[in-house]
Amino acid sequence: MGEQTQITTTKKIEQTLVFAVNGQRFELSQADPSTTLLEFLRSQTSFKSVKLGCGEGGCGACVVLLSKYDPKHDKVEDFTVSSCLTLLCSVNGCSITTAEGVGNSKDGFHPIQERFSGFHASQCGYCTPGMCVSLYSALVNADKTDRPEPRPGFSKLTVSEAEKSIAGNLCRCTGYRPIADACKTFATDVDMEDLGFNSFWKKGDTDEVKLSRLPPYNQNNATCMFHEFLKKEAKVGFNMASEGCHWYSPISLEQLQSLLQMDEGNDGTSMKIVVGNTGMGYYKELVHHKKYIDLRYIPELSIIKKDQTGIEIGASVTISKAIEALKEGNEDGFNQEGNMVFKKLADHMERIASGFVRNSASVGGNLIMAQRKHFPSDIATILLSVDTMVDILTGQRQESITLEEFLARPPLVSKTVLLGIKIPCWKLCRDISSKTYTKLLYETYRAAPRPIGNALPYLNAAFLAEVSLCKTSAGIALNNCRLAFGAYGTKHSIRARKVEEFLSVKLLNVGVLYEAIKLLESSVIPEDGTSSPAYRSSLAVGFLFEFLSPLINNPADISSFSCDGYNSALLFNDSKIKQNFDQFDQIKFSTLLSSAKQVVQLTEEYYPVGEPITKTGATIQASGEAVYVDDISSPRNCLHGAFIYSTEPLARVKGIKFKPGSSPDGVTTLISFKDIRGENIGAQTIFGSEPLFADELTECAGQRIALVVADTQKNADMAANLAVIDYDKENLEPILSVEDAFERSSFFEVPPFLDPEQVGDFSKGMAEADHKILSAEIKLGSQYYFYMETQTALAVPDEDNCMVVYSSSQCPEFAHDSIAKCLGIPGHNVRVITRRVGGGFGGKAIKAMPVSTACALAAYKLHCPVRMYVNRKTDMIMAGGRHPMKITYNVGFKTNGKITALKLDILIDAGMSADISPVMPHNMIGSLKKYNWGALAFDIKVCKTNRPSRSAMRAPGEVQASFISEAIIEHVASALALEVDSVRSINLHKYDSLELFFKTSAGEPLEYTLPSIWDKLATSSSFYHRTEKLKEFNRCNKWRKRGISRVPIVHPVMLRATPGKVSILRDGSIVVEVGGIELGQGLWTKVKQMTAYALSLIQCGGTEELLEKMRVIQADTLSLIQGGFTSGSTTSESSCEAVRLCCNILVERLTGLKERLVEQMGSIKWETLILQVEVNLLTGQTTILQTDIIYDCGQSLNPAVDLGQIEGAFVQGIGFFMLEEYPTNSKGLVVAEGTWTYKIPTVDTIPKKFNVEILNSGHHKKRILSSKASGEPPLKLAVSVHCAIRAAIKEARQQLHSWGGLDESHSVFQLEVPATMPVVKELCGLDSVQRFLQWTIGRK
Repeated sequence: MGEQTQITTTKKIEQTLVFAVNGQRFELSQADPSTTLLEFLRSQTSFKSVKLGCGEGGCGACVVLLSKYDPKHDKVEDFTVSSCLTLLCSVNGCSITTAEGVGNSKDGFHPIQERFSGFHASQCGYCTPGMCVSLYSALVNADKTDRPEPRPGFSKLTVSEAEKSIAGNLCRCTGYRPIADACKTFATDVDMEDLGFNSFWKKGDTDEVKLSRLPPYNQNNATCMFHEFLKKEAKVGFNMASEGCHWYSPISLEQLQSLLQMDEGNDGTSMKIVVGNTGMGYYKELVHHKKYIDLRYIPELSIIKKDQTGIEIGASVTISKAIEALKEGNEDGFNQEGNMVFKKLADHMERIASGFVRNSASVGGNLIMAQRKHFPSDIATILLSVDTMVDILTGQRQESITLEEFLARPPLVSKTVLLGIKIPCWKLCRDISSKTYTKLLYETYRAAPRPIGNALPYLNAAFLAEVSLCKTSAGIALNNCRLAFGAYGTKHSIRARKVEEFLSVKLLNVGVLYEAIKLLESSVIPEDGTSSPAYRSSLAVGFLFEFLSPLINNPADISSFSCDGYNSALLFNDSKIKQNFDQFDQIKFSTLLSSAKQVVQLTEEYYPVGEPITKTGATIQASGEAVYVDDISSPRNCLHGAFIYSTEPLARVKGIKFKPGSSPDGVTTLISFKDIRGENIGAQTIFGSEPLFADELTECAGQRIALVVADTQKNADMAANLAVIDYDKENLEPILSVEDAFERSSFFEVPPFLDPEQVGDFSKGMAEADHKILSAEIKLGSQYYFYMETQTALAVPDEDNCMVVYSSSQCPEFAHDSIAKCLGIPGHNVRVITRRVGGGFGGKAIKAMPVSTACALAAYKLHCPVRMYVNRKTDMIMAGGRHPMKITYNVGFKTNGKITALKLDILIDAGMSADISPVMPHNMIGSLKKYNWGALAFDIKVCKTNRPSRSAMRAPGEVQASFISEAIIEHVASALALEVDSVRSINLHKYDSLELFFKTSAGEPLEYTLPSIWDKLATSSSFYHRTEKLKEFNRCNKWRKRGISRVPIVHPVMLRATPGKVSILRDGSIVVEVGGIELGQGLWTKVKQMTAYALSLIQCGGTEELLEKMRVIQADTLSLIQGGFTSGSTTSESSCEAVRLCCNILVERLTGLKERLVEQMGSIKWETLILQVEVNLLTGQTTILQTDIIYDCGQSLNPAVDLGQIEGAFVQGIGFFMLEEYPTNSKGLVVAEGTWTYKIPTVDTIPKKFNVEILNSGHHKKRILSSKASGEPPLKLAVSVHCAIRAAIKEARQQLHSWGGLDESHSVFQLEVPATMPVVKELCGLDSVQRFLQWTIGRK
């Protein structure tokens, strides 16, 4: 039988792979089975909208729409997938639609793309094509439903579906609010008043006018083109052979068994079984497989079968299909309880991964990863709780076992196949003669950094219980239960059998619950090495308490007992039990953005400057036609590079070799410091340089040691992973902490011109103080940039010993200089070109230089083009990121909270080289001066350690200083038992103290707008009223506490000289070139507006016409020299001033008229914020309920652009203060290596109400047309999130103290950064449930 099957399979090998991309037919006779769809699209087609953001299915940048014909039901299915995980051979007979296929500049843009542009929902634009495809898929599928026809101009999509359509897509720029608004414009149930600031309508327009001005949408816009020729190609069982590798698609279990037997001798290592291949996102492939077996065409593995006993789901059924089947239920055959369980299973599955992963990931694959590799599976846990059975096949032996037994077995051998699962239909065992009323309860739980998915849980759980209300006795009895827990640091999900046995046939009361919880604590114990083990155990306790405690009541409170399977497990009418369930309702608030308000003041004084015109290039960014460095087609004979980095912090490098037995494919050579002809320089600043490669000594884990050059990026990356470095660490002791650096006097020098001045007399201030806090400590960690486009460059040798380098860089001028010095050639032989950058935040400044330099060095040596796109893991390891630091402070203050003196001792971890670190003291003190400290003394040391060099990250030093200021204010308030808001208010500057602290930078008295903003915000946001309501809420809720915080910000800015050039061509069109780089911050847009305004003084036509005639071109270091850095929030203003001066000369030449405008200098930026949060005391999860920002922009050059910068920077700050952990191992090597472990904010973590007002504070002659900066200051406002969380925790600790859980010092505590769920829960009390129950028992 096996031989016959093998022959049959071999006969089918000669098939071709046929599919379509955006209507274009592709037919391949050969393809490497390991090739992903993304690799093919980017290397073999012209469609570059699919971006490689993570390679894990975790960011959405690579999303495409896959359309597949289902011959059985004669219909086309449309769904999104991650092209970075989808294997090319799996798309046979499919149609692929990318962002270019949705709409483009040639065939016309889709309304999605136009609305994204009009709602200012694209900044750097790298994530935008994926966002558009995700929304497009949602539109396509909504409009195919049989829902009622929508209002004209809308789709059948709902607001909730519109928001969730992009829930799996990451964006680091916008803050998500404008993206969500653009999506909601298509929803039939949208309230147009809820939609934010846009370029389509003006405030006050009617809904009819608003709709008429939106780019029109009809259902034809959501019709996928699935060509007839693909239906013929929808063959069952596609097979292909290519260069010794095979792709098999067996169509029966017999064929599958035969293929498995063929590989038996290799222990399965040369074979890979696939369905969606999404497991590759978690378990990275480091080896090539010879055989791929696609299980999707085996009928037994693809079934979904329902009968009265339950639902059978084949192993290759996708999670999305399983959700669909569970939601549909079976109205004829399933009872109410069964349907309730199935729906809750489906609801939980919708919080796993993201839609585009669930669409291809299989249920069986998830369970196999849980069984073989101990993957922390949600599906395993929830299915375990409902007595799921699994069918497995080993050779000819088929068996049906419980899921519990399946998980507990040793890892299955390669020839064992999971066939499917059977979920039973649950029903009650009612005794009609009994005088009880019985109900089935079922709930699932997960605690994860993101509420609606796309994050692994700290712990998951699912509980099934049968309870009875006895009419003759008091209370509720628990007849039996199933309690499943998983993902808490154990090999697999488990049933808490001892707790189940204890609770069985028990009358529920506080004592029983307390004993059950004590028993549970000994059952759920994370293994050694698990992060936050105590937190995970406390989650298990919290979830069980949440499930059972509402059932414990006085009998008099129980008036009825009925079931609501969709909203809560039980509904007790007119009873306190209903209220008890409400206090735990985790979905009390909409999981996504509910509303937002933007207030913008427009002026036409310098028209079109000040107008909210759409960002230049936003529409082509949405269609994927905007070209980034990695989108440039590879020149002929182009090679690819990947860095080999050190894993030791301090060691001699003796040699590099590849792992024994490995033979990396396609490797050309290794480049190291020995190949450098000039200086060993990878990056440089005015403070010094950093070597391109370590020479004999590596100085940090993550330092570049060599560059492996290969024929493809995949081969280069795989070769780098196979590299083994031989180290000698004898007599070398690394410095891995600032304390070590201090002990060994390892510091970088701070130049005198950057050394800030002390303010006032510290000793005198301390002598005047009524109270003192001495030697208090704060520690702050790092933060990773997480630009969507990782570091990338392309170097192309040119004639006459020249080198052209395309770099994604914030400072091409400095990269230019580094390359010339490294290659040992004159600067005029080097040309660095940067068109646009896919996100920078400071990380594409110094840190981009070594990538450009390494590519140039390899290209120079090999005489051929070399490019590199650094993979996310390597980028994270080498990036350095934000500066960690240790702060010790002494502060003196009066009884009323007025601070009289502050002394700070700060140790900053700069890493192995200076980079920009010597500017940190200057930046920090500038931001620390936001309060009147009376006297301010400090000793700031920039420490040299054996860690990756830290670099500028959005508001470098300033965001830390903002936090330090607020932490001190909070500490003083706690020590005095005063309201923290009153302590903030009393320490705000008056103009005289402002002059003392800021000297000449203070500006004129009328420019100091902070006190008026402080009061205005209190009024506009109803601060005092909300504070009172919040206090009432906290009194009425034991397990949810809220906090509110009002925080001021001061941000000194400095303008740097930036070049500009304006040329008018023969046809009257205009070319503009500036030194500043377009990073997504709207620099090109503002420059175009300024150019149009300045040239309009010629008075030859309208400014709109001028805008249409204008193009801002890419930065070129041989065209416009001395471009400097694009950083510090003021490059847009500097670039605008440069082109204004150019235009003045042109105006003078053309008209004989010249108008002199004012000089520019530094200024101080004021803004303030109120923020309200809610903390779940059982999980530590924080929800940001409302944010109100008033931001003084001077007179905004473009309010739409500045609004995007404000919201985007603020949300990036939320990441720093709430979510983003950037940990290292004991050697300093970064261990957060991608989207699985590093969590930036998503659309479900931003404020539920996001209100921003841009305040135009009038004319200021020392600024460019009276404008102020907007790129970095708002990030500092996010400290208010931390302060509000602290306020909520303070309430929780006060409650815990009343239960006997904390001593009298409960109000004084330190909240770490980031305030992650484990951190928050620990401060709220890991044992808060136990303390509450003990307190309750003690009262009786």
